[in-house]
Parts: sequence; C-alpha cells; structure tokens
Amino acid sequence: MREGLLPLFPLEVVLLPGAALPLHIFEERYKEMIGLCLAESRPFGVVLAHGNGIFKMGCTAAVRKVLERYEDGRIDILASGVERFEIISINTDRSYFRAEVSYFDDDDDRPARPSTVKEAALRREEYARLTGAEIDVVDLEEPQASFLLAGVSTDLKFRQTLLQCRSEADRMELVAAHLKELIERHKARAAISKVSRSNGHGRPLAGGGE
Repeated sequence: MREGLLPLFPLEVVLLPGAALPLHIFEERYKEMIGLCLAESRPFGVVLAHGNGIFKMGCTAAVRKVLERYEDGRIDILASGVERFEIISINTDRSYFRAEVSYFDDDDDRPARPSTVKEAALRREEYARLTGAEIDVVDLEEPQASFLLAGVSTDLKFRQTLLQCRSEADRMELVAAHLKELIERHKARAAISKVSRSNGHGRPLAGGGE
C-alpha cells in the first residue's frame, strides 16, 4: 500500500530488502504508528539515524507477525524489508515523522557474475563459522541475492552503501570484497588475542629484549 505519506522509524539499523527485523515497540509515538500500520496493513519506513538527523534513503518494512502484546501497550513485532525509497520531504504533523518518498529499484539490469556469487556465498559461510553466527540458506538464483548474503554483516556504513547501490552486479562485488575484509579482520584479532594470552605473565615477546 503506497498511498499517502510513509511513516518513518529512525533506528540505528540499516534494513535491507528481504531481511528480518524484530522490534520491541515501547515509545508512545511508535506504538501509535505501528498500531496504525497494523490496522491499515501499511508498511513503515526504516531509516538510519545519525546524530540529530537521518539518512535520506531507507527501506520499507512490512509487519509479518505480532509476537507479543503487553498490558501497557508495548508490542513485539517481526517485520521484514521490502522496498527501497528516497525521502523527498518530511512531514511533522504527527508525533512521529512521515515522509513523501520516491521508491526506486535497480537501474542496471546486469546480473552478478556467477563466480562472484559463489565467492560471496562461500565467504558468508566462512565468516558465519568464525563468528558463530546463525545464517539461513540463501537462494543464489534470487535477482537480489546480494542483500541476503550481506545480512551477516552488521557494518552500518557498508549496509547503507549497499542499500543505495542500484546494480546487483556491483552489489555482489561489494559483498564479496566486504566479507573477505571481515574474515581477515576476525583472523587478525584472533591472532592478536592468542599472542596476548601467551604473553599474559608480562614476559617480553620474542626479540623484544629486556
């Protein structure tokens, strides 16, 4: 349902299309907003909050399930990312922001290279093993599988860049490179931690002198 202004939910989260978003709603303004979205089967827009502002590009979220309602009006929901948008103007008539938005999709129909898709998928699995993250099976034939493969990363800057990218081929390259970097960082931190533990009694490292 696209009619009218889109309710906005600024969060320290970058929601990607197809990604799950569990939320605990406790602020009065957002209880009001989610109540309206549920009553009218409307989506709301998730935008990344930064400082006192928000990013202009975000992703709509559809409520898939109400997990729990509390006596004081709080509510737990499970939403998922649907469609990307860019904010044109903000409306402040209500307790929560609403916006006039322009919806967008990819403007480059090049598919990702199969070798890059495979590389990104393998790196996702490796990173999940290293970190103990639970991941779902991704259908690599999905037209925008890059968003699903990127879900293992919590890097907000990367996720926002990916959200704004309008080419699946380019996004898949970004995902493969980013996951490689995450793996290398994790292994480096693990190596440093191992060295630190082995030097726990204050002895100098090899070659360090006294």
